[in-house]
Amino acid sequence: MQAIILAAGMGRRLGEFTADNTKCMLEVNGVRLIDRMLHQLRELNLDRIVIVVGYEGDKLKSYILDNYPGWPIVFVENKVYDKTNNIYSLWLAKDFMSEQETLLLESDLIFEDAVLKAVVESKYRDCALVSKYETWMDGTMVKIDEDDNIVNFVPKKAFKYSDTAEYYKTVNIYKFSREFITNHYLPFLEAYIRVLGENEYYEQVLRVITLIDGTGIKALPISGKHWYEIDDVQDLRIAETIFAEPEEMLKKLQQSYGGYWRYPGLSDFCYLVNPYFPKRRMIEEMKANFEPLLRDYPSGMRVNSLLASKYFGLRHDYVVVGNGAAELIKSLMELIEGRVGVLYPTFEEYPNRLDYERIVAYHPANEDFSYTADNLIAFYSENRVENLLVVNPDNPSGNFIDREGLDKLILWAGNNGVRLIIDESFVDFSDESAETTLLHNDILASAPHLCVMKSISKSYGVPGLRLGVLASSDKNLIRKIRKDVGIWNINSFAEFYMQIFGKYEKDYEMSCKRFREERKIFAEELAEIPFLRVIPSQANYFLCEITERFTSYSLTLRLLVDDDILIKDCGHKKGFSCERQYVRIAIRDRHDNHQLYEALKALV
Repeated sequence: MQAIILAAGMGRRLGEFTADNTKCMLEVNGVRLIDRMLHQLRELNLDRIVIVVGYEGDKLKSYILDNYPGWPIVFVENKVYDKTNNIYSLWLAKDFMSEQETLLLESDLIFEDAVLKAVVESKYRDCALVSKYETWMDGTMVKIDEDDNIVNFVPKKAFKYSDTAEYYKTVNIYKFSREFITNHYLPFLEAYIRVLGENEYYEQVLRVITLIDGTGIKALPISGKHWYEIDDVQDLRIAETIFAEPEEMLKKLQQSYGGYWRYPGLSDFCYLVNPYFPKRRMIEEMKANFEPLLRDYPSGMRVNSLLASKYFGLRHDYVVVGNGAAELIKSLMELIEGRVGVLYPTFEEYPNRLDYERIVAYHPANEDFSYTADNLIAFYSENRVENLLVVNPDNPSGNFIDREGLDKLILWAGNNGVRLIIDESFVDFSDESAETTLLHNDILASAPHLCVMKSISKSYGVPGLRLGVLASSDKNLIRKIRKDVGIWNINSFAEFYMQIFGKYEKDYEMSCKRFREERKIFAEELAEIPFLRVIPSQANYFLCEITERFTSYSLTLRLLVDDDILIKDCGHKKGFSCERQYVRIAIRDRHDNHQLYEALKALV
């Protein structure tokens, strides 16, 4: 068996990274793609490795000859690499290709060792490695039947998003028998080039063979095995994360602050959203309006504040809408003056916007990080502040102050000249949500010192829309924040979502009810894990103390490596003592929660 590596392309989309070298000379975590691939191929005891070079080919040849002396490597040169495509590069290697069984690979791939093992050990003599379609994938797709026959190759021009459920992406690794190469592939390859030219893709030949020759190749799905194709800078960064050492991978994921949909198979128990909303019909309505929303400008701040006020049934001059709550938090923290009471541990977006000397910290004196309105009133009566921040339910503890307690805080703050900031982003998940929310005109009107923050992303399950609101009857504050944020601070998709939400409000209420039922089930499951102490929560997450065997870091790392599950390591979060270990676990749907439960149970 031999391998042919196609490495003639210019890699224009990688810009500066391929300005003076071909793509396979890129480093991923300090190792060049070509080095990684050659060492993986060497483990197969191949008779020969053929590398087709083109762009910056002399540099690649020199590098390989200097670093792999004595290896059975030969080169084929594509001198017109800038005018041709990979079909011509493969044609130049036809004489080598016809001599024996061949592995065909493209040089911009990175993959785990098990990928090559799968293709070499496959019972299929002629096969293409494929992977179930994911949103990050681009290029040639295939459709396969129940016997792994490839029934169609789908080029980019024929790609239909409506058919993605049926698609598999070609990994661009193939195994061809000598019989298939000489009797089928090379004759069709020659005819295709003669008719359609040299600026095509070799997969097109496979498509023709599949359609008219009847001697197709098999698909070999490799779901669950890691691989990536590097075409641009974003691909490079993702590959660096996927193929990093476990500790570095965890660090890179934590530093990305989301975007986890780019990582196939990763279950995100770190970020906090409603798993049961929006429903399919609402999503379909947004899809149906995708083109005008994409092409047209959104409305300005005034119109979107009107929409937000309708969304929550508030006066329009009480509301400012933000590009996520984060935008409003930044503006609010920069506008308020004086000391700010902060309850630790907390959502650190707030205190991170403040100078340290302005923070007056409250630390609950119990292992559950719980507190009441009376606790806060007593502490801040002795430790005076001009502003008090309360996240209710709290993040990450899940602590909850009921309506009676909130009324006490509002009264105390008004009597003592304290601006009270209540972040109720998670309140809809609480058992008393209807009674506890402060987003009512009469409440706001009677307490101009009250500010209510709410992230729409979290409880409504639409973090990608970046929506949040701040409400207060302090109209001067609202006007200042509206001036502070951009006039087009939210996009058309977010605006349209607020516009149509009213039709789906009953669905939302049912989703929250369903969520509360799931929280109870998940709490019972987590309570069975002997090394976890589950802290009661009224939010869509549980703060858990790790009581034995693991640190917060080691458990987070173990779940990521073994099960592709990411939880929140609270080990470095302010407000936790170094002697005790905590993680925060988001509550997802029944399937995902049970998956995490089983992963934790396997560690017992």
